[in-house]
Amino acid sequence: MIFRNRKLVYTAAAGLLLVVAFVLPSSLSLKGKGAVRGVMAPAERGTSGLGQRLSEAVSAIRGIGGAVEENRELSHELVRLQAELNKLGDVEIENLRLRRALDFHQSQALAMIPCDVISRNISGWWNAVRIGKGRADGIEENHAVISPDGLVGKTIEVSKHTSEVLLVSDPSFRVSAKIERANSFGLLRGEGANLKGQPMARIDFIDKDAEIRIGDDVVTSGLSGEGGVFPKGVQIGRVVKVHQNDSGLFQYAEIAPRATVSLLDYVFIVSTSSPKESP
Repeated sequence: MIFRNRKLVYTAAAGLLLVVAFVLPSSLSLKGKGAVRGVMAPAERGTSGLGQRLSEAVSAIRGIGGAVEENRELSHELVRLQAELNKLGDVEIENLRLRRALDFHQSQALAMIPCDVISRNISGWWNAVRIGKGRADGIEENHAVISPDGLVGKTIEVSKHTSEVLLVSDPSFRVSAKIERANSFGLLRGEGANLKGQPMARIDFIDKDAEIRIGDDVVTSGLSGEGGVFPKGVQIGRVVKVHQNDSGLFQYAEIAPRATVSLLDYVFIVSTSSPKESP
């Protein structure tokens, strides 16, 4: 009701303003104009205030749009920075691996050739990796391949600049081994991967009276006749299960190899089982 009355007042004032402007003499017209302005002032203030609020609302909306764009740019920058941090983390991990490999090489008395792993072929049928050195670097077939974690395998095919390495877990791999704590010997062979995809091996022909425990360390025995150059005492893995064979004359043990090939970037070829020459 109040709004309707105000509308009527504003309409009447507008009409009066027209009369004053076009009908009354100029002297009276000025006074009339002043009176009409007084009546119209509230409407003018209201219109002005509404315009100001609309202007502020538009600015606020524009500000929101700018904030959205700014947040988008910040998100892109965060993604870029995270990628840079990941690269730095990879570089640090690579440096740690290199440092570990170098420390291992310097601590060994054996003559060894350092090599990088350039490809992997690990499946249920064939467990091998390829390294980036060959005959031109002094590598030959049937030499032990080791890492800071232990025995990796042996070289089987050597070309001028690359070599294939048969892994400990391959079913065709063989090496004479010893269970250290029990001082018991046996023949270790690869078992491929278990149901969890973990590489496995086993030792056959263990003395049936030997006390073999879960967690016992297994190393190379250094005995000749396994078709390769394998120095004595290289870590192979640890015992995870012990069984009696069907004849009851021997035991055999399941072995989890220590060297995880999927994590290896660098390996060492034992060029001879004799100590390396001093410089």
